[in-house]
Amino acid sequence: MARTDVGTWIRESVWEIPLRRYLALLVTAALVTGLVFAVRALAHEDRSCAPGVSRPEGSDECVGVATGAYDFGHTQLRDVVRAIARENDRLKPGSYVSVALMLPYSSASPTSLNDIQHQLQGAYLAQYQANHDSNGQEPAIRLVLANPGATGDHWQRAVDQLERMTKSADRLRAVAGIGQSTDNNKKAVKALTGRGIPVVGSSITADDLANGQGGKDPYPGLARVSPTNTDEARALASFAKVTAGKALLVYDKPGDPYTRTLQESFAALIKGSPYEPQPFTPPADRSEEGTTANTFRQITHLVCDTSRETDTILFAGRHTQLRQFINALGGRGCQDRSFTVLTGDEASYLTHESDLDRAALRHRLSVRYTSLAHPDAWTKDPARTGGSAADFGVLRQLLTTAGRGPAGPIGSAALDDGQLIIGYDALQLAVHGIREAVPDGRSFPALTDVGLQWPQVKGSLRVSGASGWICLDMHGNPYDKAVPIVELTPEGSSRFVKIAWPEGKPPAKQCLPPS
Repeated sequence: MARTDVGTWIRESVWEIPLRRYLALLVTAALVTGLVFAVRALAHEDRSCAPGVSRPEGSDECVGVATGAYDFGHTQLRDVVRAIARENDRLKPGSYVSVALMLPYSSASPTSLNDIQHQLQGAYLAQYQANHDSNGQEPAIRLVLANPGATGDHWQRAVDQLERMTKSADRLRAVAGIGQSTDNNKKAVKALTGRGIPVVGSSITADDLANGQGGKDPYPGLARVSPTNTDEARALASFAKVTAGKALLVYDKPGDPYTRTLQESFAALIKGSPYEPQPFTPPADRSEEGTTANTFRQITHLVCDTSRETDTILFAGRHTQLRQFINALGGRGCQDRSFTVLTGDEASYLTHESDLDRAALRHRLSVRYTSLAHPDAWTKDPARTGGSAADFGVLRQLLTTAGRGPAGPIGSAALDDGQLIIGYDALQLAVHGIREAVPDGRSFPALTDVGLQWPQVKGSLRVSGASGWICLDMHGNPYDKAVPIVELTPEGSSRFVKIAWPEGKPPAKQCLPPS
């Protein structure tokens, strides 16, 4: 073999061919490695739902704080979410503070979604009013949506994110809403207020989710626009004249913060009753049906076994179980006897509930409850103090503007369940606290100063809410707040009956809580 051929053979056999193979293997390995990392990266990115919102490991829920036009997959929220986004986008950078409306946006319950939609609409109208109809007061209000999950299981994730927003350009200064009085929401409020973040509860009514119980304030910086269960029960008693010998108590066992405190309040009203209270045990998630319908069928027999003087049933439970109980009462054996079911504000969820047997309400059965608000309260039962038709008219005009002007569209709105009204008032109170806390010569309040404003919300500094005057005591609870008594109708709506008052009469003109 010639020297040239030997060299060629050595070059091709020893260097070039193996080298090409090695390079090919290296390139292939690099591509495979890159593909693995790309797949992992894509899988990680898939956890994101929208800016500020993602799916935690092991969950399909999109939780967190949405800062853009994200409707959490619910088309019925789309119009109002887009309206909020338009309002937020028009705000100049550096001109605003943020308020988070915390509700279970990923809920799959149609009843809960109606509540969420209406509260969201009310909060947006209060945001729009604050930014357009307040004579240029500052700062402007940016509204963001905080979702702790359908049952609040991811409250920790939402709270951590909200805390970070207090220290960023978001300038978060309050959290409003919260939703139902559940154990998870109780933990969320405890964590938020423990980190110095002011909270304005819209529909929370549980006594143990309030300050001032036993003289203690476990939630510093918490204010509420709704009365406690105890105040609702007192208002209901002043209206219905409930007596021990004529009422039977049916209650959720073991209960949650709302049902437990409602049970305790009702039990105090009929102390000495000759009838043993009747318990039922619902699923842990009280939006589920469970087997409680069977229990209610049995309880209706006991209802019919009471003396004919007994005409009132006090119900301490959530709306799903209330609906089951009403349906069971519709088929009770003693159709010749009249009964009135009295319960708390959870009954407002049944206003548009398709599974409620409306025919039951035609069989000598009425269901009356303490609503958080009602559109007819100030026109059909006007009071000299405690609220006015004019205050409610401001919201009515905003709603009209949203239907035909630059504020809308916000989607189909309803007022009779009270949720839009109470959502509006909660954000009104948050805006009031934020702007009152702005020091002279500054544009924004310190986070800790906002919650310090709640004890001053009284007298001439009260908030004239659409649901009634909001005059807060030193613990952040509304004093002698108007409580509309509302009745479910067979036609599928609700009918206003009368305004009741925890103190038995409207507050004085000064609206100053006693010491």
